[in-house]
Order: sequence, then C-alpha cells, then structure tokens
Amino acid sequence: MIRNMPTLRDLASTIRSKNAGVDHITFDLIFRDRANFERVRDSKVLTPESVAALYRIPRERITDFVVFEPANAIKFTIKRDRPSGSPGEHDVFGSQQYAPLFGVEVP
Repeated sequence: MIRNMPTLRDLASTIRSKNAGVDHITFDLIFRDRANFERVRDSKVLTPESVAALYRIPRERITDFVVFEPANAIKFTIKRDRPSGSPGEHDVFGSQQYAPLFGVEVP
C-alpha cells in the first residue's frame, strides 16, 4: 500500500498513553522538531472531536486537550469507562491505548 501522507507515527518522536489517576488515561504526542509539531498542530487532525471519533467515545469523555508549544507536544486526557483495575477493565496501566493514533494521516 502506498501512502500519500505521513502519519502521526512518522512525525512524532513519542506517542504514549498512561494512567492519570484511577479514572483517566492521558496521552502524549511529542515532536522532536518544531516543523513536525507545527505541521500536526496546524493540520487540525487532532482535536477533541477527532480524538472522540477515533476512539469511538462521546466528546464529553475528553476532559483535557492541550497544545503545549514549549515542549512541541499535544496532550489529551480521556475519562475511563471504569476505574483502573476494576472488573471488566482491560488496561490497568492505561499504557496500551495509544495505537489508534499511529495511523492518523497528516496533510
């Protein structure tokens, strides 16, 4: 398959998720260089609405969305369906939730 556009995986140096307390998972996208950060920021491929659509969750579950210019980073936090470690919860540490971000294409 030939891709026409780079993906977040191509442009970000770090894409990760982790617990933010027992009820939230936070996501970090960090860019090594300013050009890639600005490309993603300016493309608007990452917004609270696009993240909600990507994760198939209601927009209201995204509690924070921050474009942090000094660190060339975009950060957002999602409220969990269930507290970490509770019955039926599938990622106690929240560290395996970032993969859907890899394939987001950036014009």
